[in-house]
Amino acid sequence: MNTLIEKISTINDMILQGKALEAFDEFYHNDVIMQENDNPEVLGKKANRQREEDFFASITEFRGAKPLKITVGESTTMVEWHFDYTHKDWGVKNYTQVAVQDWKDGKVIREKFYYGS
Repeated sequence: MNTLIEKISTINDMILQGKALEAFDEFYHNDVIMQENDNPEVLGKKANRQREEDFFASITEFRGAKPLKITVGESTTMVEWHFDYTHKDWGVKNYTQVAVQDWKDGKVIREKFYYGS
């Protein structure tokens, strides 16, 4: 699995199989920076894994996720997702999000999520 399309497709498949944390462990760089819209960046793999764990632990009902579009560039991938779930703090969430990944050394070094508030 050497190409970005293979890697991002594998990440997407793992997310759909309920293995998002395993995908994070395998495909994200130790120095990863993640950001939700214009919120402050979260630095490093440990802090971002905790953020992911907290998010998934707060899902009270999961109704679906589907990648709608995938774009691949030289060192960037983008995935447009549709999500439908209930979060213990945010309530019912049914929305479309674009995730943009920058890659370095075969791993995601930066990921930013764009979605309506």
